[in-house]
Amino acid sequence: MKFIKAKDYQEMSRKAANILGAQIVLKPDCVLGLATGSTPIGTYECLVEGYKKGDLDFSKVTSVNLDEYRGLQHDNDQSYYYFMNYHLFSKVNIDLANTYVPDGSIEDAQEACSKYDEIVRATGGVDIQLLGLGHNGHIGFNEPADAFAKGTHCVDLSESTIEANARFFASKEDVPTQAYTMGIQTIMSAKKILLVVNGASKAEAVEKSFFGEIRPEVPASILQLHPDVTIVGDEEAFARIADRI
Repeated sequence: MKFIKAKDYQEMSRKAANILGAQIVLKPDCVLGLATGSTPIGTYECLVEGYKKGDLDFSKVTSVNLDEYRGLQHDNDQSYYYFMNYHLFSKVNIDLANTYVPDGSIEDAQEACSKYDEIVRATGGVDIQLLGLGHNGHIGFNEPADAFAKGTHCVDLSESTIEANARFFASKEDVPTQAYTMGIQTIMSAKKILLVVNGASKAEAVEKSFFGEIRPEVPASILQLHPDVTIVGDEEAFARIADRI
């Protein structure tokens, strides 16, 4: 497990984008596992900048996203498909036919999840998986639980996650209460994992996830068992572990 300290959010975003960019340069037809939420937005902005400068070519890249709200169509402006298109896909030369996000419009959870697992398998495997970190230690929408979920599954979102995402909706009541998300086993199958984290509010989650006991009540703690994990965080997020990295 490698920790890369950044001064602030902007530097964190640049460092993370450099790692993803290097993957694209070294393997133009790579499979990127992508994440949503506020934390990776800066990383995507840096990737778009690299593309505009002519340093990055996304034409052969395949992407698979971690999760999607259950019940939202792709064209809903709060869907994660819409998020990815707005922040990255529409601004680079990636082939949209090679971009995959769970289909939140499929009402049958078993059907939606099995279809997405098959899509991920068909890519041949994720070369590098980008992750954020929830305040409660969740990755993707894998919430604290009694056991680590394996494949893509439907999850009831925790109150803290709903509250954290409420700022993106007109009101808290508009936030979906369920989502389809890659499971822990799928995430852990990625060849490399890159986690980005910033802000003082995430410091406790960072400490519990990477220096605490490995347990499903802190989903990100499982990453301690992955052979190739890089965590890029700002000084505030690393405040409680600064003397251990």
